[in-house]
Amino acid sequence: MRSSVNSRPVSLSALLLLGGCTVGPNFRQQPAPEAGRLTEKPVPASTTAAATPGGAEQSFAIGRDIPGEWWTLFRSRQLSDLVARALAANPDIAAAQATLREARENLRAEQGSQYPQISASTSAERQRESLAAVGFGNGSETYTVVSASLSVSYTLDAFGGTRRQVEQLGAQAEYERFELEATDLALVANVVNAAITEASLQAQIDATHDIVLAYDEALSVTRRRFDLGGVSEVDVLQQQSLRDSEAATLPGLQKQLEQERNLLAVYLGGIPALYKRPTLDLGSLTLPTELPVSLPSALVGQRPDIQAYAALLHAATANVGVATANMLPQISLTGSYGRDGTGSSNLFTPAGIVWSLAGSLTQPIFEGGTLRAKKRAAEAAAEVAAAQYSSTVNTAFKDVANALVALQRDAETLAADLAAQTTAANSLTVARAQYAAGGGTYLNVLTAEQSDQSARLTLVGARAARFTDTVALFQALGGGWWHRNDAAPKPAQFAGVYP
Repeated sequence: MRSSVNSRPVSLSALLLLGGCTVGPNFRQQPAPEAGRLTEKPVPASTTAAATPGGAEQSFAIGRDIPGEWWTLFRSRQLSDLVARALAANPDIAAAQATLREARENLRAEQGSQYPQISASTSAERQRESLAAVGFGNGSETYTVVSASLSVSYTLDAFGGTRRQVEQLGAQAEYERFELEATDLALVANVVNAAITEASLQAQIDATHDIVLAYDEALSVTRRRFDLGGVSEVDVLQQQSLRDSEAATLPGLQKQLEQERNLLAVYLGGIPALYKRPTLDLGSLTLPTELPVSLPSALVGQRPDIQAYAALLHAATANVGVATANMLPQISLTGSYGRDGTGSSNLFTPAGIVWSLAGSLTQPIFEGGTLRAKKRAAEAAAEVAAAQYSSTVNTAFKDVANALVALQRDAETLAADLAAQTTAANSLTVARAQYAAGGGTYLNVLTAEQSDQSARLTLVGARAARFTDTVALFQALGGGWWHRNDAAPKPAQFAGVYP
């Protein structure tokens, strides 16, 4: 008897120790890549400037933080209104918000399994029994049986399987939180880019209309000179062909403009037929002159897609612990306390007390290799998640590097395009003057007109590229979501997202 008495506290101590054990690997936040800069070559202090709208010099502020509402830096109320409307009405945002709520409620539901489950029950039953069955005559007796009980059940999380499941669902909720931030960021960038593209297309249409009008005037002059015998019919046909070719580009530009407006209507949560907003004027936008450039060590915490994949890696790591715990003993405790009686006279007497207490231990012995295979599958899934996380980090650094390169090179392109357009315009003026004075050929005029037309349209596209490059940089750096009221949690370097 002495040995059995001494074994009880030892067994209890063992259970308590097991209750604090959590099998499986612990998640560790992945370190940021060790990089001194974001591009192959050092980022210059500023970009090239051009004396045209959208051609301002942009300087790079290394380590500067990103404003939460970065789109307001373009200083366009119309653009800000578009973004506000999209964030409020786009169904993709609503879906992401609902998915986040679902994930959080699933987490809360699983957290409840860590506590004892308590239930109460009561019943009343009216019975009639024959006394003949028990040898007391031919009569019968009718009585009421009343019972009330309180049941408690608890699964001892001896190896941390439940805790790992809670951890996994918590990481899944974190993933959905950052997916919401990524959806917000992508939507805002898409709206701003679509509005800039729409404005660029409208500017190209306007420029094309001006070019066609100029060609109409030149065609009228050429026809008058033909009537006077000053030029041949070939000159008239060449001028007509040039005018018609330019006019033929208008339907295509108009198609692109209308399709871009249809896209904006969808971004704003509506349908094209109801979209009545005016087209943004490209000249109304202000190019931000000071651009933040995050430090490489901060980029990982700022990008919502990186944080989302970190959460998936966290969930996959926790799932290894779940699969491991499923291979180990499962310990359950149940108990109940209640009262039975035939009425109030004996229901509340000591004789009416009923209770039970039970414990069970289940150890998988043979499962055909199922549990071990599931554990190996969970480990493989964690390896996949780690590789996807690493790929996402690499892509993020590539996005930033591409945006910085585009800002520099497209600024140089705009300056070169402006110089080319200025030269083409001057050349056209000289060619027309020489031809009017009889000192030049009409072929020179046609060639100068074609060069001027091409340079003017190219310049519009180059101006728009400066704005879309700026959008790309803000998006690549994470968009400053941690400064907005709808953004909670903070990036990992600001507040520990994961323990």
